[in-house]
Amino acid sequence: MQVEVKIDRSADEPRVIIVTKNVDEEISQLVRMISSSGSPVLTGFDKGNAVILQESDIYSFYSADKKVFAVLENEELTMRLRLYELEDKLDGRSFARISNSEIINLKKVERFDLSMTGTICVKMTNGRVTYVSRRYVSKIKQILGV
Repeated sequence: MQVEVKIDRSADEPRVIIVTKNVDEEISQLVRMISSSGSPVLTGFDKGNAVILQESDIYSFYSADKKVFAVLENEELTMRLRLYELEDKLDGRSFARISNSEIINLKKVERFDLSMTGTICVKMTNGRVTYVSRRYVSKIKQILGV
């Protein structure tokens, strides 16, 4: 990807133009990132209390029993967003969808075990182990550059 910056002293505000042959996931993600104003506020809930979450504190998000949970170091909080909504809000360079029911923070991964055929075992830095579903294996391998 080529990046070009032009200085125009008469410009009232910055303007971004993307020139591309076709719109793929990388371009869509770039548009979302440029369009968003700062980091989105993520709020988890615990016993009626709203807790503002920092992306750096989150290990993963998962869905179970029609609810979505945020996994932190020592607790799990309920989210009021669906996984697809979280996926749109989160930084795609730090978070990756590994199954229909889970998104992980790549910065909280200790290692990926690629020795299993058809899936990938993920060990998080908090000791939790999870698995990449077959549907998402190629995407994770692309992220890893494998």
